[in-house]
Amino acid sequence: MPVETIKMVGLRRIPKQPLGLTVELDDHKQLVVARILAGGVIDKQGLLHPGDVILEVNGIPVRTPDELKIEVSRAKENLTLKIGPNVDEEIRSGRLTSGQIKQNGVSKIEPGKKLTCYMRALYTYNPSDDSLLPCKDIGLAFKSGDILQIINVKDPNWWQVKNITSQSDQIGLIPSQELEERRKAFVAPEADYVHKIGICGTRISKRKRKTMYRSVANCEFDKAELMLYEEVTRMPPFRRKTLALIGVSGVGRRTLKNRLVNSDPDRFGFVIPHTTRPKRALEENGISYWFVDREWMDQEIKENKFLEYGENNGHLYGTHIESIKDVIESGRMCVLDCAPNALKILHNSQELMPFVIFIGAPGMEQLKSIYAERRATGSNKNLTFDRQSSIRYSSRRARTLESLASLYEDDDLISTVEESRFVQRKYEKYFDMIIINEDFDDTFRQVVETLDQMSHEEQWVPVNWIY
Repeated sequence: MPVETIKMVGLRRIPKQPLGLTVELDDHKQLVVARILAGGVIDKQGLLHPGDVILEVNGIPVRTPDELKIEVSRAKENLTLKIGPNVDEEIRSGRLTSGQIKQNGVSKIEPGKKLTCYMRALYTYNPSDDSLLPCKDIGLAFKSGDILQIINVKDPNWWQVKNITSQSDQIGLIPSQELEERRKAFVAPEADYVHKIGICGTRISKRKRKTMYRSVANCEFDKAELMLYEEVTRMPPFRRKTLALIGVSGVGRRTLKNRLVNSDPDRFGFVIPHTTRPKRALEENGISYWFVDREWMDQEIKENKFLEYGENNGHLYGTHIESIKDVIESGRMCVLDCAPNALKILHNSQELMPFVIFIGAPGMEQLKSIYAERRATGSNKNLTFDRQSSIRYSSRRARTLESLASLYEDDDLISTVEESRFVQRKYEKYFDMIIINEDFDDTFRQVVETLDQMSHEEQWVPVNWIY
């Protein structure tokens, strides 16, 4: 290496703060700078660049990442690095913030344009548990729902980001969309890019079966279930158009919907469903149901004009999207207690702009109290036995039947709790808020206060609501 290509770089360290770089051995076994972490000590000084070859630290030759780590840890405040030339000028400019394209309905970040890009994390990440992370010290932890500002996407595997939700200025590395997809899904050996570039020498072997939601309206929204980051933008305070209450049977979402509408009918409204069931005596069209013929409803379903629908006793029932819009156009927020599958359409709808609340099942004791209250008011199926029956309560047979009834009830409660947890895990990426319904009055108050607060605060929403 010619002498004139060598340069000396002096750094002043901040105690307990990483330098803000990662290194790797190139094809020639040279110790090169792999990336510079935006906002770090080295980035601020601007004297090192990706591709520079590190030869010595404070006069001690270093040839491997471990040797570099040892010598850096020995140094106190001052570091002097002997640096070889930059071997690739094209990787100098990794600082870009966003230009984005869509592929298979999923946002992809592409280097090029200087725009500000924000992503909502749809899973929780802990860098200390990531065996692929080049350096644990510069990994950035985040929780599902956190807003991440994308700083640098030059590396196809690791994005440099800032966690806006945590209100910290720290910039760190997180897995890119592509890397996390490969980690969570099966990748054929010939397409295993992670293995080819040799990150930690690890091959991804975990397999996950992908189940597609086979609705024509949803195909463009989904890429299997691997939604990991969602591009969002910040909007001034505004009122959402729909309120979607999600939860399993028995957690009180329908009761909550009715209470909201009854408490302020000028602010909240609900949809009148359509059905092919014949009208009964004294029923009027447009009161409890819109009664329609089967042929019309089948055609509307084929044209994806229903948010959700189902069949019971040979008759169709469903929620028409135009009925939701009618409530919105009347100036009210439309309150829905829909099934989780409907969230895929709602979430991507610029016209409906939903706020989604998951009503979770409480613990067993709270559920028992809820069920007991419903039995007392006659609003639920009586699961206990009538003690005034011809069988004396004191008899062995009566006590056995009472015990069996209690056992079946406990099984129902356990099933409710388990199903609630399953729905929460599967659809959490669509939820704006999660409430465990331990006290119905408190749940009602939380919902109303949250909706009032939203009308006075900025909100992060999917970019496809705006653009």
